[in-house]
Amino acid sequence: MLIVVIILTTVVMSLISPFFLTQSNLLSLLMYTTVVGLLALSQTPVILAGNGGADLSVGSVLSLCSVIFGTLAVVMDLNPWLAAIVTMVCGALLGLINGLFITLLNLPPLIVTLSTLYLYASLALVISGGRDINGFDEAGFAFLGQGSILGIPAMVLLVLFPVYLFGSFLMNKTVFGRNVYVIGSSAEAAKLSGINVVRTKILLYVFSSVVASLGAIVTASWLLNARSTAGSEFLLPSIAIAVLGGVAINGGIGKVSGTFLALVLVAILNSGLQLAGVNSTIQIGLLGVIIIVSILIRSKDQSKAIAT
Repeated sequence: MLIVVIILTTVVMSLISPFFLTQSNLLSLLMYTTVVGLLALSQTPVILAGNGGADLSVGSVLSLCSVIFGTLAVVMDLNPWLAAIVTMVCGALLGLINGLFITLLNLPPLIVTLSTLYLYASLALVISGGRDINGFDEAGFAFLGQGSILGIPAMVLLVLFPVYLFGSFLMNKTVFGRNVYVIGSSAEAAKLSGINVVRTKILLYVFSSVVASLGAIVTASWLLNARSTAGSEFLLPSIAIAVLGGVAINGGIGKVSGTFLALVLVAILNSGLQLAGVNSTIQIGLLGVIIIVSILIRSKDQSKAIAT
């Protein structure tokens, strides 16, 4: 269904604006999708695991990891690529904190990640002093965010596509992925079947934050700038894209491929509406309407399936 909607939307947008299918606009569209796409992917397995799970801290993780990267690369004069690796390790630790609070203390995921949203955002501001960090354009680091391969942005070919392929393989072809679906359908049934629910959920939040930290690295390479608010605008779109892609908010249903298709659709809509001069507030409203309609259609289809 999403593929058909994407094709129709592309046709409509190309008719609305003659600039939509130009090379420059398509490249801009691809670059926009990378960071928000990574955060949408980070949300997907967390929501699939059910229990009202959604990682509200991913935007703040991106912001804090952006500042950590900038501090390592500029203040501590570390090679940008080495700083990127250390940043991803820090991202894993931030996710581990989320996972431990949720599982070991048996706290609601939304409450924990809402708390760390504010905590990580505050740490980013404190560490950076509220100032942007610049000056890490070394060792070819800018190529990741600004370069291209065969006309396609390097960040898409080297980061977005491989990470989505890995995410799809993880969820569809591994025991871990199957465990996530079982937990999302029924955590109690998962426990009875011998699945280590605690360990699986902790790893989910680690995965989520590592992917968010990768988003911070891509953003830094793209803008050559590390900001304490780098991820503040991506939280709600990341959840919206995952839900639009067919991930059931109650868990157990959804695919990484659906999230990717929803990402493409949202990017096409945003780009086309901007070229058409549609106000950003109206764009957000339209996205909300689309999500509600898609949920209603999906609920109707599931009801029919149950009835038959």
